[in-house]
Amino acid sequence: MNPANPLPAELSAQLSALSPTQLAWLSGYCWAQSQGAAATAAVAAAAPAPVRQITVLSASQTGNARRVAETLHAKLAAAGLNARLSGVGDFKSKSLPNEDIVLLVTSTQGEGEPPEEAVPLYQFLFGKKAPDLGKLSFAVLGLGDSSYPNFCQAGKDFDRRMAELGATRLLENGVCDLDFQAAADTWVEQAVAAVSTLAAQNTTAAAPTAAATENSGTVYTRSQPFAASLSLRQKITSRDADKDVEHIEIDLSGSGIHYQAGDALGVWPLNDEDLVAEILQLNHLNGTETVRLGDGSETDIQTALRQYLDITQNTPNLVQKYAELAAATELQEIGADSNRLADYLAENPPIATLAAHPKALDAQSLADLFRAQTPRLYSIASSQDEVGEEVHLTVGVVRFEQDGKTRTGAASGFLGERLSEGDTLNVFIEPNPHFRLPADGNTPIIMIGAGTGVAPFRSFMQQRDANGDSGKNWLIFGNRRFTDDFLYQTEWQQFHKTGLLTRADLAWSRQGNEKVYVQHKIRENAAELWAWLQQGAHIYVCGDAAKMAKDVEEALLDVIARQGKLDPEDAADYLNDLREDKRYQRDVY
Repeated sequence: MNPANPLPAELSAQLSALSPTQLAWLSGYCWAQSQGAAATAAVAAAAPAPVRQITVLSASQTGNARRVAETLHAKLAAAGLNARLSGVGDFKSKSLPNEDIVLLVTSTQGEGEPPEEAVPLYQFLFGKKAPDLGKLSFAVLGLGDSSYPNFCQAGKDFDRRMAELGATRLLENGVCDLDFQAAADTWVEQAVAAVSTLAAQNTTAAAPTAAATENSGTVYTRSQPFAASLSLRQKITSRDADKDVEHIEIDLSGSGIHYQAGDALGVWPLNDEDLVAEILQLNHLNGTETVRLGDGSETDIQTALRQYLDITQNTPNLVQKYAELAAATELQEIGADSNRLADYLAENPPIATLAAHPKALDAQSLADLFRAQTPRLYSIASSQDEVGEEVHLTVGVVRFEQDGKTRTGAASGFLGERLSEGDTLNVFIEPNPHFRLPADGNTPIIMIGAGTGVAPFRSFMQQRDANGDSGKNWLIFGNRRFTDDFLYQTEWQQFHKTGLLTRADLAWSRQGNEKVYVQHKIRENAAELWAWLQQGAHIYVCGDAAKMAKDVEEALLDVIARQGKLDPEDAADYLNDLREDKRYQRDVY
């Protein structure tokens, strides 16, 4: 036995695994044992209150918020704190007043709205029946995109509202831009420290446990994507159509990648070589100049612009920084006015800013203007049970005129125009657990989509066919013209012929004298839709978040109110209950 440490080696090893709070309590307990029963009773009487309960909530649209929440949960567990991890979509909003400590990590989508899975919680907090949160302690981290005017608005709204309802803020609201990792890591460390301090004040921390994060077993991720190949690209709108929509088939052979109907495919785009050349020429660079990227690595400026930097999306930071570098007075005035800046960003890509106010920058200054490239997510349009080691996408190619030149979106142009069959592209699966078919194949479903929003419903039909599901299937689909824009027309007709597709209601906004949209079809078929809901139907919506999804929701509320004979508030509660029961799911962008 070591005189300096009289404890057995095995016990010493066990003690080393305890947290400081646990060691402090244990020392008092051991002292009491050495002093006899009276002291033991005194220590017992002074024993801390029950362990503080911590809930880490993630509200994610693309998976980033979920991953940050998983990291936070793991660090809390490693600190010996009693934390559980949950997606907001799996959390009952009305239980929030009974929570002890809540740490929320949320993204923002659309015009500052919360991500889809967080809508019930948002409506609960901002509704007429908002709860008293006087017993709750909380902190919020927001993830967003500073190129949008309402940057991280969902996180700011949640933070403000919980405080207004009486909750105690543990940490200032954190905000993270697209390049979020460093800021998120800092906030996570601060959150763990704040919760540890709170727990140590009057509680005993739980024993350290391993982080209970989900492991899907997928080898390939956004940071380690799979090098797939394009096997087929086929235009599925007519030659005369206003929009070019391409059906894309990607070969995943040898990857072992698995996905489910409802998931998304992440694609890392390569920027247009001609656009890269234009930027280099404007700055009198030959492309071989060395630059340092945000992660500390080095490469040449041409490779950086082609592969690692987002050169198609303008941002406030780019405009404001370049205005100073170029000493462009007009641009400085725009950058200082938030309203003018928002309009400017919507109309001018980075190349337009550089060309209108020419100033030859050195390679590093040029690279520093742009934020890091990010992957684009596309709803998967296939079932793996149907297509095997392939994944299908439905891509609308974004094209616009600028200074007499036709330009394309970074990813849609890459997939729908520049990539050739056989070429390589880096991809990964982004699971979407809140856009899933019912577990019971007998359950009826109603699919509402416009344009390329039909993509996941193609995967749903393939999956239900492969499963042999007997549930009824109703498609409400809208686009511009029947003759030009009925995406996957022959497949839908075949689904209907075989009986898999029970009914289809189609809306064409440019076909006749009056514009007809999917929300019109919802209202026209109100009685039938309500009857399907009474049979337990699940509703799915996919498409544009800013306009289409909002109009559809208003139509659904109208139907519920009229057919269910409910006032507007009760209709909203009914729809919110459908959300929480996973019977109303949206995949909006």
